[in-house]
Amino acid sequence: MAPRGRKRKAEAAMVAAAEKQEKLANSGEGMEETTVVIEHCTSRVYGRNAAALSQALRLEAPELPVKVNPTKPRRGSFEVTLLRPDGSSAELWTGIKKGPPRKLKFPEPQEVVEELKKYLS
Repeated sequence: MAPRGRKRKAEAAMVAAAEKQEKLANSGEGMEETTVVIEHCTSRVYGRNAAALSQALRLEAPELPVKVNPTKPRRGSFEVTLLRPDGSSAELWTGIKKGPPRKLKFPEPQEVVEELKKYLS
């Protein structure tokens, strides 16, 4: 006889996946302006770098909203993405495949600001 716990876990996973897709679909509907999204792993080092980067982006382009981790971040991730109102996106920085050493995962804020200027002009 098959264990009963597996069936329940599978159903829960399917429900969770459906809820996640619905949440992502709803979050994209209300986007009416260009937004900068910073996704970073939740360890302390990642958080400090994300705070410095978001501050630099807000100083450079105060009219652009900057969101930090709007959804649950992936493990070991550090990405900066520009989301446009038409649904397209442009990756300003990705540190996922960079390193070791770990410091290569994090961009200098000025590098990301320069990349942002290219996409906005």
